[in-house]
Amino acid sequence: MKTGSMFDLFGSVKPHNVITMLAAGAKNLSLTKYLIQQVMLSKEKRMEELREFIPNARSEDWDLLVAGQRVQVIKDTAAGGKGTLQFGTEVVSAADGSIAALLGASPGASTAVSVMLEVIEKCFPQQLKAWEPKIKEMIPSYGVSLAKNPELIREIHASTARTLGLNRELQPVV
Repeated sequence: MKTGSMFDLFGSVKPHNVITMLAAGAKNLSLTKYLIQQVMLSKEKRMEELREFIPNARSEDWDLLVAGQRVQVIKDTAAGGKGTLQFGTEVVSAADGSIAALLGASPGASTAVSVMLEVIEKCFPQQLKAWEPKIKEMIPSYGVSLAKNPELIREIHASTARTLGLNRELQPVV
C-alpha cells in the first residue's frame, strides 16, 4: 500500500462491516490514536522521535520515503466478539483453492514456512498426499506434535546444530 489517499479508509467502509470496524476502533482506542498521530507527524517531529534512538541525527541527512502502510486484519470472532483486531498473519483462500492471499503483517523468516504450508494445505489438498514425503524430508516435524515428541525435538536440534556448524551443547528439552 504505497499509493492511495488518506480517504481510502472511508471507501472501504460498507454496511456489512461498519459495526465491526467501529468496534475494532473502540476496543483499540489508544492504538488507533497512536497510529493516527504517527501518520500525521511532520518531518521535524519524526526526527525528534528518531533522536530518541540516534541522538545526533540531523534532518538534512535523512529523507522521508513512502515505505507503505501496515494492513491489519479486523474481523468478528467467537472469542473476541465484534471488531477483533488480529496481529500477525492470516492466509485466506477461495473455497476451491484457486487463489490465496496473506493478510496482516508480512511474514518474516520465523513464520514464512508455516504460512507457505498453510497455503499448500488450503490450495493444493489433492496433491498434498503425494507431496507429503518431500515435505517431511524437508521438515521432519511436519504433521507431528512436538509437545508429544520431545525426542524429535532433540533430533531436530542436533541436526540443525550440525548443519549450522554449532559446537555448543544443546539445552535439554523439557
